[in-house]
Amino acid sequence: MIDPIRTLASALAFVATIAAASALLTSAPKTARAQAPTCPSSMVRVQNFCIDRWEIMTVDHRTGQPLSPYYPPHAGRLQQALRIWQIERLVVGDPAARALPLPPIPEVQRGRFEPRAVSLPGVVPQGYLSHALAARACANAGKRLCTEAEWVTACQAAPKRKYPYGDQFEWGACNVYRFSHPAFVLHGVSFVGHTDPRLNLVSERGEDPLLRLTGGTERCRSQWPEGSIHDMVGNLDEWIDDPNGTFVGGFYARSTREGCAAKIESHSAEYYDYSLGTRCCTAAK
Repeated sequence: MIDPIRTLASALAFVATIAAASALLTSAPKTARAQAPTCPSSMVRVQNFCIDRWEIMTVDHRTGQPLSPYYPPHAGRLQQALRIWQIERLVVGDPAARALPLPPIPEVQRGRFEPRAVSLPGVVPQGYLSHALAARACANAGKRLCTEAEWVTACQAAPKRKYPYGDQFEWGACNVYRFSHPAFVLHGVSFVGHTDPRLNLVSERGEDPLLRLTGGTERCRSQWPEGSIHDMVGNLDEWIDDPNGTFVGGFYARSTREGCAAKIESHSAEYYDYSLGTRCCTAAK
């Protein structure tokens, strides 16, 4: 069941996310260190590489202004998503669902922009990524997509485990295998309308967002000596460095208990929908 008032409030809350993210991006501390860290503070060292602590959000590479996580961070694909919705809104879902407004589009995303990946806690992670967009966002941040071996190693934590939190599956420990599916809630079926910009605004029982803020599932941490990596299982599927198209981890409504071994290889690298995000890696220095 979707609550129109709560859903609209969630969309409007993105404005607050923009303000909070902008503040974090422009107020990084500049304290001197006796020795340079092996990884940036937004990343965790795992063996000889660094990996983002949180799933990425995106900002415009030139201005640093946050982009909406509810649309593809690409001007052409954003307009394509809007055109598709103009058709779909007439034929999918009940009248109440069709009447729900689209999330706002930031002014910076109405012209030319270029996505850059940023890893921050407490923000809506970027969905609607194709493999190429994910790779571009990481590259613009001076990083790259993680290899499958890197991603799985980081997810399994130290000591090595099947899930970030342990060896046995626990309901609710990570944001995966949710009973609600946003496309079913909005469209009446779960297999159509996957570029609808409203999908990641749906809440379960009108209270718990299906897509949570980064780090919002407290127990879903892959713990390493230099810190925690959050939400490697659940929340959003994550693209890895495979030009043929592979994403890993499982998103919030995926019915999987595979933990760190969960992956999908059935889509091309051009595919994108609401459930697809990423995080970035780089070599440790």
